[in-house]
Amino acid sequence: MPPQTDRAETPLRHDGVTMTCPICQHPFTPAGRRKFCTDACRAAAYRRRRDAGRAPIIVPPAQPRRPITVYECDTCGARAVGEQRCADCVTFMRRVGIGGHCPSCSDPIAINELLEQEVITTT
Repeated sequence: MPPQTDRAETPLRHDGVTMTCPICQHPFTPAGRRKFCTDACRAAAYRRRRDAGRAPIIVPPAQPRRPITVYECDTCGARAVGEQRCADCVTFMRRVGIGGHCPSCSDPIAINELLEQEVITTT
C-alpha cells in the first residue's frame, strides 16, 4: 500500500503564495483570482491596455499666417499678399483672407473668393 500523504500540508489553492503586482511591482497575497494589489493598479492596467492601440497625436509646428494673407486697401483698392500697409496710401489695409498670387495673372486673390464661400481658420 502506498504511503498516505497529509492533505492538510498541501494547499489546494495558491492563496498563500505572494505574487508581484505587474503595475507597481509590490508583492501581495492574492485573494481568489485577483491579479493586481489594489483597485488603482487594476484601473491603471486597464488604461494601459485601452490606450495601447491609439496613435500618438502629432501637432504640426505653428506657422505665421501673415505671409499667406491677402490684404486690400479701403482707400485705393490696391491688394497685396503678406503686406499690411498700402504702398500708395501708406495706410493699413484690411484683411481679405488666406490666399496668394493667381497663377495666370499673378494678382493677389483670396481662397474664399475662389470658392465663393466663407473659409474658417482656427487659431
